[in-house]
Amino acid sequence: MDANEILDYCLAKKAVTESFPFDNETLVLKVDSKMFLLMGLERQPLSINVKTDPEWSAELREQYPQITGAYHMNKTHWNSVDVDGLKRELIFKLIDHSYDLVFKSLTKKVQNTINNS
Repeated sequence: MDANEILDYCLAKKAVTESFPFDNETLVLKVDSKMFLLMGLERQPLSINVKTDPEWSAELREQYPQITGAYHMNKTHWNSVDVDGLKRELIFKLIDHSYDLVFKSLTKKVQNTINNS
């Protein structure tokens, strides 16, 4: 799985925008104004940061050596995921989960606006 495939998957979701707020190499994907995925475009192997439920985070970290607490982020809620060696279904599930968590944190008004667009 490569960066373009992940980017295309994310951009197909409602109200997703992309930007480079930190540097020219770290792509940030947001739903409305909140981050749900970060991707280091120059990093090899390809790695993404996604938000996950704390209980599931612990489970994932025990089960997969490619999933660790996210560098420079709240490790209770964010994981770094080296995509090499992981099934694409799991990567998409992690992206969906992150998007859903962030979407649910938006105000009802913003959620309704996004859902009705």
